[in-house]
Amino acid sequence: MDFLSDFLVNFLAKLQSPTLGFLIGGGVVAALGSRLAIPDAIYKFIVFMLLIKVGLSGGNEISKDNKEEKLVPEVLAVVSGRMVGFFGRYTLAKLPNVKTVDAIATAGLFGAVSGSTLAAALTLMEVQGMEYEAWAAALYPFMDIPALVTAIVLASLYTSKQRSTVDAALSKQRGTAGNRVKIWPIVKESLQGSALSALLLGLALGLLTQPESVYESFFNPLFRGLLSILMLVMGMEATARLAELRKVGQWYALYAFLAPLLHGLIAFGLGVIAHITTGFSPGGVVILAVIASSSSDISGPPTLRAGIPSANPSAYIGSSTAVGTPVALALGIPLYIALAQSLMGG
Repeated sequence: MDFLSDFLVNFLAKLQSPTLGFLIGGGVVAALGSRLAIPDAIYKFIVFMLLIKVGLSGGNEISKDNKEEKLVPEVLAVVSGRMVGFFGRYTLAKLPNVKTVDAIATAGLFGAVSGSTLAAALTLMEVQGMEYEAWAAALYPFMDIPALVTAIVLASLYTSKQRSTVDAALSKQRGTAGNRVKIWPIVKESLQGSALSALLLGLALGLLTQPESVYESFFNPLFRGLLSILMLVMGMEATARLAELRKVGQWYALYAFLAPLLHGLIAFGLGVIAHITTGFSPGGVVILAVIASSSSDISGPPTLRAGIPSANPSAYIGSSTAVGTPVALALGIPLYIALAQSLMGG
């Protein structure tokens, strides 16, 4: 009973965060038909600034930590990313009136990572005084790339099975194996995405230089203010995408609501295993859960457009921005922080 009451108090306290207030406020002003608009260039600049800041702090600490401590969380991040793709393939794809390639693409996007959601979580954890390994943000690519690769491979396997016997026979006659999935272009596209590039650049600069002065005087003071504007934009975007979500049916809305929480809780459970076996911090467990619950908002969509061209972008982008991201931000982050504090005293 003490655990439940502590958890509820912690969870309700997290919901009062100003960060989440800006998210909700953005959704409200958009729903009321406001002409308020934040230029796309400013949005991209804010995401860049936030991820550079996260990368600088992480890179500056990476060399100080025992590299063996990172192995288990990295493996768990890969497992989580692959798991999400298979989960969508055998749940959402089985529902009525849901096209399999659309379901697989949606799962891929929900398995990929949102840099802005990660930045929001790190800010909220700093406000709460919750400590975490500075390198934990670098788990991003270990989940992002496997999720996108898994989705594109699953989609390719499915479409290959749908080919006619004649096409298969012709392909065999010509000595080809049809449309084989090439993994490196997917990895390259993900690494070249703006969000992941910014994070990796920050990590490299933090690791190879001494960024303390510019970090403390410029990046750190601006962090929370920039994040508030980012949340405002994301709230407005979520409301704007609701129309797209209506086009693809209620099953996507249900999946988009439940999947982030389920993905995050599974990753949280895996993180607890790392906490018990390697001393992975409660804050690190929260980060693992957050990146599992997030859905890519920058690099993921173009990767999926290229990798699964037959999938409907309204299905996976609409599901993510209209429902998935708000759920991960407004419910997921407070939930995982409250669970960590209640279970592990983080």
